Amino acid sequence: MTPDRFFSLMLLLASRNAVTTQELASALGVSLRTITRDLNWLRDAGLPVTAQRGRLGGVTMLPGSGLDLTRLTPGERDHLSLTGLDEKQRAELNASVESRRALSKIAAAQSRRVHELLPLTDVVHVDSRPWLQAHPSGTTPAALIGAVRRGRRLRIEYDSPRASCPRHLVVDPYGLFAKAGTWYLVADRAGVPRMYRLERITTWKDVDQPRRIREDQTLATVAAALTDQWEHDHVIEVSATIDQTQIERAQRIFGQRLVRDDHEDSATGHKVTIRFLHLEDVRALLPFGSAITVHGPTEARAHLSDLATDLAHHYAPSPTS
Repeated sequence: MTPDRFFSLMLLLASRNAVTTQELASALGVSLRTITRDLNWLRDAGLPVTAQRGRLGGVTMLPGSGLDLTRLTPGERDHLSLTGLDEKQRAELNASVESRRALSKIAAAQSRRVHELLPLTDVVHVDSRPWLQAHPSGTTPAALIGAVRRGRRLRIEYDSPRASCPRHLVVDPYGLFAKAGTWYLVADRAGVPRMYRLERITTWKDVDQPRRIREDQTLATVAAALTDQWEHDHVIEVSATIDQTQIERAQRIFGQRLVRDDHEDSATGHKVTIRFLHLEDVRALLPFGSAITVHGPTEARAHLSDLATDLAHHYAPSPTS
C-alpha cells in the first residue's frame, strides 16, 4: 500500500459511518482484491477496522484510530485527496509543503501501537516516472494549476507532432492528469474531449471566461474514457510461444505487457500474449531470434518477416570483386 493510499483510505473510513468495499475501491481507483488486502493490512497493523455483512453493513473505523480530522484545515484535506502522486509530482504542483504538513499532523495523532512502527513515509518511496525520462519542457503543472482551479477557459499554443507548426486552440479544462510520469491537460475543445501533453503547450493565456464543460462529466470520468479509447486504438496483442530458456528474460523486458497462459506451458516453451502500442513496436521481438514464435496477428508476423529480411540484407557480406 502506498503512503497516499494509506492516508486516503484512513480519511474515507474516519469520515463515514460505514462504507462498502466497492465504494472504497471506486473512490481510490483500485480493485476489490486490493481494497481487501489493504483492509487486512490495517487490521494487522492494529487499527480498529471492522467489517459487517448485510444490507446495512459495511467497513467501519471504530473510535481509537487516533485519526483526528478536525486537526486538518480544508486546504490540507484537499491536498491529502491527491492520491497516487509521488513527491516529485507534488512538487510540480507546488503541493509538497501543505501535503507534508497534513501528513505530519496525522502521523502525530496515530495510536501508540501504530506509533511503534516506522512511519510509512520512511520505508516506502514511490516514483511513478518512467526510466530514462528526458527533462520535460513546455508548461509546468504549477504554472497552469491556478487557472485550472479558477475554472477558466484557456487559449493554448500546442506543438503537436502531427502538425507542421504550433496550433492556437481555445479549450475548456477539466483539470490536470498525471499518467506514467507525464502530465496532461484534460479539456474539451468545441465540446469534444482531448488530452494535451503539458510539455507541448508552448504558451497559454487565461481567456477570462468561465469554462464550458459538458454536464455530468468530471476530470476522472473524462480522463478514464480518453485513456480507454487511446489504449483501444493503439494496442496490438501478439500471441507467441517463447522458449523455456528465454521466458524470464522476456518477462524482465516486457513487464506487465507480457501475460503468460499457464494452461499452455510445456517443457520447451510458454504460450504468452504481449501487448504493444504500435505495430512497429514488435521489432522488440527481433533480439529473441528463433527463441520466440509469433502466431498472430498476421500483420505482426508479416512485419517481423520484413524487419528480419531488411536486417539480413543490411549485414549481408559485400560482393567480392
